[in-house]
Amino acid sequence: MKVGLSLYGKLLSEDGARFASQLGVEDVVIHLTDYARNANDAAYRAGEVGPINGDCIDVPLWTFDYMSEIVDMLRRHGLRIAAMENISPNFWSDILLDGPAKRRQMEALKQLVRDAGRAGIPVIGYNFSIAGVWGWRLKPVARGGAVTATFNLDEIDWERPLPDGMVGNMRYRAPMPGAEPLQVSETELWERFAWFLRELVPVAEEAGVRLAAHPDDPPVERLRGTARLVNSHAKYDRLLALAPSRANALEFCVGSLAEMRERDIYETTRRFARMGAIAYVHFRNVRGKVPSYVETFVDDGDVDMARIVRILHEEGFDGVLVPDHVPELHCPAPWHASHAYTVGYMKALVSAIKSAVPANAGAQPEDRSRIAAAAR
Repeated sequence: MKVGLSLYGKLLSEDGARFASQLGVEDVVIHLTDYARNANDAAYRAGEVGPINGDCIDVPLWTFDYMSEIVDMLRRHGLRIAAMENISPNFWSDILLDGPAKRRQMEALKQLVRDAGRAGIPVIGYNFSIAGVWGWRLKPVARGGAVTATFNLDEIDWERPLPDGMVGNMRYRAPMPGAEPLQVSETELWERFAWFLRELVPVAEEAGVRLAAHPDDPPVERLRGTARLVNSHAKYDRLLALAPSRANALEFCVGSLAEMRERDIYETTRRFARMGAIAYVHFRNVRGKVPSYVETFVDDGDVDMARIVRILHEEGFDGVLVPDHVPELHCPAPWHASHAYTVGYMKALVSAIKSAVPANAGAQPEDRSRIAAAAR
């Protein structure tokens, strides 16, 4: 089990790689989607509901050469890519919406998966969501007045229609005049998702790539006229059952799962870790559950994060934990300071638990054999 760092936007650079290396990180999760392109971050920081991401109109498909350049740049700083996270919405908008271009987009995604595997990227994290991450407000309510993301269903117009030409909270094309508000049922969404897995999992298996699904955030029943796919722990079971394969895996977000009202986060962590289903972990803490919660510093929420690490270690998890959203420390470099604090805390936690608890201590012999076989 290793502690990593996510790099995206301007942070996916020589400077960002140097920062990660100085923290003692050797594994990174990269984001190639440019969320900040034409985004309205000022309005979001002024109190509007968000995140208010930008657009991905006409962004070209990521190629083998492009991904290889990033792999090589990171390698020069002693860094490995643990995963590539999030698919640019314009690459798969019609897959999500069941539009006329879905088969063409699927063929492009298959090529993307093959090229990622060739470039040495072992995991692609994704969120099969039409509305995406939306409904937060930034407020200075974390420890010491740190600014953090909050969610309260009663404070937002959760039925506000998703603007035409937008999926995943990013605009992929200009809006069409007179377009009807989008409505997507849970049945429709799961049918689209099942087709996505049927088409892509065999390609991922051949490419040696794991497709890792993120749960919904916020994990509400519906958002902006559309159903949510994984808004309960049980729906992770349903997701895995659709395509039993090592290539169909989980981007296990502790924070999102802790926000859900059903089941126990510790039992869920143990069960999926024992199955070998977790590709990598978003290590985030929260206070509260839907319909109202606050993202906290990693050591200051409702979840006993040391217990999460202990469970993962006992079950033989050997993947990467990365900080997720982190409250901003009040200083000239809030992102860097907040992530340095979080990574340091995580590294100390992992080191202490590895020293105190035998690996695979929670698994039965047959489970350990299956986990080892899956890892191969």
